[in-house]
Amino acid sequence: RSTLKSDPLLSSQLILDSKSITMSNAEQITQNYEQRPDPQLLTGDNEGQVDYEPHPNQSISVSQEHEHIVKCITNLYSGSASEEDMKVYAEKAIYDDPWSYCDTRYKIAGQWYGIPKVMASSRTLATEIVEDSPTSIKFKLQQEYKPKVLHISKPVNSLATLTLDDEGKVKYHKDMWNEKDYSHEGLGKIFKTLNGDYLTGVTNPPDSL
Repeated sequence: RSTLKSDPLLSSQLILDSKSITMSNAEQITQNYEQRPDPQLLTGDNEGQVDYEPHPNQSISVSQEHEHIVKCITNLYSGSASEEDMKVYAEKAIYDDPWSYCDTRYKIAGQWYGIPKVMASSRTLATEIVEDSPTSIKFKLQQEYKPKVLHISKPVNSLATLTLDDEGKVKYHKDMWNEKDYSHEGLGKIFKTLNGDYLTGVTNPPDSL
């Protein structure tokens, strides 16, 4: 400890090395677990238009384990802010949407624990599982949000892709709001990462996550 205090350069180098390790972990998860679904193939209609609106009667059957994962995820979308629901994520996992990029379960919790703080209500109107395999689940989601400030309900359709590890935990959660994927480079990526890094200081998820 005394060496670190007396050698600021060494201390700074350790911090940089730690950040490099974290970045390497995130890059490894992205390389091994990120899926980039084809929205046209999964959701396209007869006219070639992407359709993210769920049709529950067309949802495919999945195992009880995968049903449980989807239920926990929709609970989080609906503001459950539950440690139990968060446990479907691996400790080192990534959440990726147009606004946020989080590379640990704790940072992901920062997003979900923020919903009850800014929303008067959030409820899942419908889901449709469109593709399922032992290592991934893809489903359409219609979520109705009512902000505390406006008190005006707005339904939002999206396509969620959950990629699972060997233990059945979610390693990569991609939430697409339109047919475009999101870049992991440039200014947009910087803003997304900053949002993921600092939101936990506002929403205060449990340290146990």
